[in-house]
Amino acid sequence: MQVVVRDNNVEQALRALKKKMQREGVFREMKLRRNYEKPSERRAREKAEAVRRYRKLMRKRMDREGY
Repeated sequence: MQVVVRDNNVEQALRALKKKMQREGVFREMKLRRNYEKPSERRAREKAEAVRRYRKLMRKRMDREGY
């Protein structure tokens, strides 16, 4: 991942880097890898995340379609 520093503005480059890392999910991955996660816990977490994503999608769809 690269960020260009323009006009010696390091703060702006850091903000851009953090935003890119957030978008790519690097911070989330680092947080998850901090501790060991059993495979069964990982499957349960991923399933719960999928359910959450599906419910959010359905909420948005219902709002749009007006049910």
